[in-house]
Amino acid sequence: MGLNYYHILKKVREGRKLVIRGITTAGSGHPGGSFSMAEMMGCIYHKYLRHDPKNPLWPDRDRLVLSKGHASPGLFSNLAVAGYFDKSEIETLRKFESRLQGHPDYKCPGVEFCGGSLGLGLSFSIGVALAARIDGKKTHIYTIIGDGESDEGQVWEASMAASKFKLDNLTVFLDRNFIQQDDYTERVMPLDEELVGDDISEMWKNAARWKVGDKWRSFGWNVLEIDGHRIEQIVKAVNSVLQTRGTPSIIVARTIKGKSVEHMEDNPKWHGVAPNSQISPIIELELDCQFLIAPSIIAGDMTNLENEVKRASHGRADFIHLDVMDGIFVSNKTFDHEKIRQLRSVTQVPFDAHLMINEPIKQIKNYVDAGCDVITVHAEVCDESSFGEIHDVLRSNEVSVGLAINPETQLPSWTEKFIPDLDQLIVMSVVPGKSGQKYIESTHEKVQNIAKFLTEKKFDGFIEADGGVDLTNLESCFLDGARVFVGGSAIIGQKDVRAIIIEFRKKLMHARRKLLIHRAYSLGGAELVNKWIDLHEVGKKKMDLLQIAKEAGFV
Repeated sequence: MGLNYYHILKKVREGRKLVIRGITTAGSGHPGGSFSMAEMMGCIYHKYLRHDPKNPLWPDRDRLVLSKGHASPGLFSNLAVAGYFDKSEIETLRKFESRLQGHPDYKCPGVEFCGGSLGLGLSFSIGVALAARIDGKKTHIYTIIGDGESDEGQVWEASMAASKFKLDNLTVFLDRNFIQQDDYTERVMPLDEELVGDDISEMWKNAARWKVGDKWRSFGWNVLEIDGHRIEQIVKAVNSVLQTRGTPSIIVARTIKGKSVEHMEDNPKWHGVAPNSQISPIIELELDCQFLIAPSIIAGDMTNLENEVKRASHGRADFIHLDVMDGIFVSNKTFDHEKIRQLRSVTQVPFDAHLMINEPIKQIKNYVDAGCDVITVHAEVCDESSFGEIHDVLRSNEVSVGLAINPETQLPSWTEKFIPDLDQLIVMSVVPGKSGQKYIESTHEKVQNIAKFLTEKKFDGFIEADGGVDLTNLESCFLDGARVFVGGSAIIGQKDVRAIIIEFRKKLMHARRKLLIHRAYSLGGAELVNKWIDLHEVGKKKMDLLQIAKEAGFV
């Protein structure tokens, strides 16, 4: 089975947008902690949790216990996305008579624990886990606790009890975002090491300062430590704990408070503050403008692709792009599913396989079995029937579905029925199979037109820019509508892959900020532009935003 990567990613994005919608309407709520746990919630609800939205009290269901109950908007949004109630109900958040209150309540279908006072959720979960064992049920309990919440002594008393009773049907996620209600956690009650200064990123950089995992190990727990925003790391961790016997498990997920909204990220102010109605449309656009970087390993040493995969992985690539060429559909030949199978063990970073091959329907299962997480086939070698078969094979194996078109190709009419369910569309900006090409300039207009068309057809996937993409045209590609960026010689062809990926991210962040500044101006003129800029208090973001606004003549 694949990661179901895009499926989860899109659900997470939808959940975050519902959080903003709910707390903006309510005028209060907790966006920061709802966003820091978003990927964890997305993976649990949309990959692991055995549950039935049509029968919320199904006796054999798994349980998700949100101990940090103030992050209820993050829970309610996932329940809505999963189908427990209509998404429009999120606008009743915190209103009298609503099922969706400031903390979870049993009146809301899908809620398993009335979170209010912090520190209680783990004790409750232990009771549920013990009851499941007594009843002979295979129920698994997933519990999310906060790092500020971990100041509570009851958390540690409960941790001893779970270890004593060897509750291997209990998995705890610690949302380690370093911020609690009043300040950074390491200033209030350090879990790792006392924070000196305001640069929370320093806590990330030096693993020697990470102590909280050792605390849990000393209490007899199986401990895994991950980046809580990387879906593949969450999936690997959960797969591991589900195989663990005789001990409870905790996944220490290092996260960013307010993740995906720049002015909320790492800012204690956004623990419990709602954006106003002027700002929320800009935030929603920002959430729609998340981007991914995918180095193409064939631009490296083809005799040592294992090392190229390692370089991309160490560079913190979002995907690793695999260009499969068969020498028939394109003149060149690279590698096939057997090589991908060998490479799969090198990294957990998702594999984005671009199949430039004839008759992909005959080989699609081989690439699924090889461990690809996203598979894209070309429209030029498919028709409605064969692509429908490919789509069904990929969906049934939790592999994301992509379609590609060459520079001279327009989207065939038969593709229209698949657009709402498509995860990725690659618009080639070079002739496939030939190296050393420049980006075809006419692709800019083509992508712009396709992006508009896809929006009209309810496409909620990602356009991938592939071919000749580099630092000189990256910003333009983003503004065209692309959100996934393949870099061959521009990334893998460079000596320091990590450094160049950082430069890619900086360029894309600048492009996104430009888009958001223009959105602010269109909604409220210079006054709203200034309000938007002033929200960015942490780091150097504000300076870049001011420069963009000045260049546009908005301030």
